[in-house]
Amino acid sequence: CYVCGRNGAATKCCKPSCKLRFHLPCAPRGRCITQYFEHYKAFCLRHRPRQTVDRDPEPHTVCLLCTEVVDERKSYRTMVCPACQHAWFHRHCIQAHALRAGISAFQCLLCRDKDLFQAEMLRMGICIPRRPPAWETAEAFEGSMSRHSCCDAIKCLCPAGRDQAEEERPWQLLLCSSCAAEGTHRSCSSLRDSAESWECQGC
Repeated sequence: CYVCGRNGAATKCCKPSCKLRFHLPCAPRGRCITQYFEHYKAFCLRHRPRQTVDRDPEPHTVCLLCTEVVDERKSYRTMVCPACQHAWFHRHCIQAHALRAGISAFQCLLCRDKDLFQAEMLRMGICIPRRPPAWETAEAFEGSMSRHSCCDAIKCLCPAGRDQAEEERPWQLLLCSSCAAEGTHRSCSSLRDSAESWECQGC
């Protein structure tokens, strides 16, 4: 590996005349680019693609993600949106954002362009996972991960209401032993104190 100097499985720069090889984990340190689409090409420092936008950031321009100042010119670590040419960011910041946003929500943070922006980011070696945004995934599973916690008897007799339960009888809440998607207070279903389980009508 020309980056760390060690042996081991390495990828070769896709430029036919280039002999340089590097470990994939060493790619960022060696300013190499690996494209995560189609043929998954890898490029060394000398032959990597570069952004063709004909401008550099204004002095003191900050990354839209971390709000830290970016480099004074386009570089491996400083990138720009090809659509609006005003949104600047660090490579590691936009990569982290792409991993959270997924392909359905990954777009320019300033002009909201998606097609041109994603195509350019893929060409420049940003990995965009094909999945929903991480925040939507978390919200979707939030309800399914919580334990059912109310009485579903036709007539709940608990003075405190369906959402209340006690650890002791008679208002102890039992969940259906088959589906766990419905529950009942012992008294609401006339269950004996000795009953350890209960099944809903659906099961």
